[in-house]
Amino acid sequence: MVSKAASKAASKAAEGESAKKTARQTAKKATPAQAAAKKVTPTKAVSKGTVAKKAVAKKAVSREGVPKKAVSVKAASKKTAPAKAATEKAGKAGKAAPVQPVAPEPPRNESHTALVRRARRINRELAEVYPYAHPELDFENPFQLVVATVLSAQTTDLRVNQTTPALFARYPTPEDLAEANPEEVEEILRPTGFFRAKTKSVIGLSKALRDDFGGEVPGRLEDLVKLPGVGRKTAFVVLGNAFGRPGITVDTHFQRLVRRWRWTAETEPDKIEAAVGGLFPKSEWTMLSHHVIFHGRRICHARKPACGACPIAPLCPAYGEGETDPEKAKKLLKYEKGGFPGQRLNPPQAYLDAGGIPAPPLGAG
Repeated sequence: MVSKAASKAASKAAEGESAKKTARQTAKKATPAQAAAKKVTPTKAVSKGTVAKKAVAKKAVSREGVPKKAVSVKAASKKTAPAKAATEKAGKAGKAAPVQPVAPEPPRNESHTALVRRARRINRELAEVYPYAHPELDFENPFQLVVATVLSAQTTDLRVNQTTPALFARYPTPEDLAEANPEEVEEILRPTGFFRAKTKSVIGLSKALRDDFGGEVPGRLEDLVKLPGVGRKTAFVVLGNAFGRPGITVDTHFQRLVRRWRWTAETEPDKIEAAVGGLFPKSEWTMLSHHVIFHGRRICHARKPACGACPIAPLCPAYGEGETDPEKAKKLLKYEKGGFPGQRLNPPQAYLDAGGIPAPPLGAG
């Protein structure tokens, strides 16, 4: 017969086995969570590796003892934020950063009709300032004009006008210049510069006039450009001023101004001539050339235009490229000074003496 003590012991043992079984079942149920925890473990390993790499990178320093990463960031900052650095520097000095004057942009999406109107208005304004614009080379006949125009390359009209009287006094006709001694012509033309090349051109064109055109200057463009030293620019000067036939003279002044006024973006003389010619009636081409060239020589200079003394400032998209202060701009004007016949009162000076200082265009800084 089993005692009560043994029975209790057996009961406790059974309860212990039951508890162990329950624990094992619970462990089995928790296994998926443990697996999930194990999946996270590689990430932690990678993180540790990354931290290790960062630690190594921090130890890698330049010779100056500055971390390489810090140097690259500093360099990038200098490249990407120069304006910000200048502003901060000015702020530390207690001064406002200087504001650079910016010329207003040309009208965006300007239609062809609007461009034509603006261009023609500019020409009308210039016609009022330069009512007697004229070719500034002295001549008495087409032959003298074509020779003087060839000589005007790379020099001033004033210098040509000082040189040609002696040349034409000695060689008054194409036949005379065609038979001239080149050395004697070179000596006369020396003050104009490039005198050897110019001597060759004027003697050559004189021979062509004598042999091919009976000693007369032709009145057609296709004939003029065949003469030695004569291009389209020279030909249009001769046609417009000696024969009264319209032509556009695309010299350096003309090219500079029409591009500043945004009449065209072309850079080649032939294309500029075609583009500008399409904005004006053919009858206005010759005087248009005189107006633009007069303005370029007196006010709208290449290096520093006198914007503050310009009568067409409100119409000019390049306003601000030069001096905008009226008093300072007046000092930049170039006046006609003696030295050649036919000198006339400089229109800009008359315009300014009458109080015609223009107001800056709307929106100009």
